[in-house]
Amino acid sequence: MDAGKPQSRGGRLPTGLVFDDLYRLHETPQGHPERPQRCDAMLAGLLAPPLAGRIVRIEARDATRDELLAVHDAGYVRTVRDEVAAGLSGLSTGDTAIGLHSYAAALRAAGGVCAAVDAVAAGVVANGFCAVRPPGHHASAGGGMGFCVFNNVAVAARRAQRAHALAKVLIVDWDVHHGNGTQDIFYEDPSVLFFSTHQWPLYPGSGLSGETGRGAGTGATINCPLPAGSGREEILGAMVERLVPAADAFGPDIVLISAGFDSRAGDPLGQFLLTDEDFADMTALVMDIARRHARGRVVSTIEGGYRLEGLSSAVAAHVRTLAGLCRANGSR
Repeated sequence: MDAGKPQSRGGRLPTGLVFDDLYRLHETPQGHPERPQRCDAMLAGLLAPPLAGRIVRIEARDATRDELLAVHDAGYVRTVRDEVAAGLSGLSTGDTAIGLHSYAAALRAAGGVCAAVDAVAAGVVANGFCAVRPPGHHASAGGGMGFCVFNNVAVAARRAQRAHALAKVLIVDWDVHHGNGTQDIFYEDPSVLFFSTHQWPLYPGSGLSGETGRGAGTGATINCPLPAGSGREEILGAMVERLVPAADAFGPDIVLISAGFDSRAGDPLGQFLLTDEDFADMTALVMDIARRHARGRVVSTIEGGYRLEGLSSAVAAHVRTLAGLCRANGSR
């Protein structure tokens, strides 16, 4: 990790940032919404004052085979490697565009989120944000779909459990699309509490409120499907009314965020109405949960967000809050 000399106030640890130039090399077709320019949009507001002095770079790395196989089937990992090497334009398992560098970028994306977990668990940073590509929350154990190759947040959850003995993991997904892959991976697992707000009906068509887990995992999945036009009242309200009490009862050891900013007003792939101030307040709420139960350990990773200007400003508001530069209710 490139720690640099970050400024801190009151001895507060800095916020970590994961980024690697390899993420830009995951190529998608002309006009595809999940495009390399998303990297520059995310970075634009993060590497300038006031955040520049509060962020340290965490060096991304490739996910190991064992880390991937803690979540994904070995056959699927081979399929991604082989189909990228064969020059295919999309994965055979689903609607995921790939290019010549997509396997390498996906390995680095999943490994980058693991590196952030390592840094937070070691107490080197207070929390972390991962500006990775490709995103991950639609990828299941055996297939990619919806712009996603490997499920970055799921791989990071298993890393937290197996490498750092952080046994109970809370995953908060506020992407406008349901994180069906994350849900499927942990659907029978009581050690991972998965909470999602998402527009319904919308791709991929899952995430009904009756989907609550199976077997030992019953009750560890909480879905809040909401109609188009929902905004702060509905989404932050669901977090206050359903996430907070569930998280308090669960008592997570670390909190992971699938931070989808396609739930922001004006995004071309969704019809939610969240503002940058709303994302700051949602972040503060999740941080409060982490402070009560997980010694403040939060790792956030990008999912959706496809209007570049909106992505840039929403990410900046999110990370300013992680870095302690925003307080709840949008005050600064």
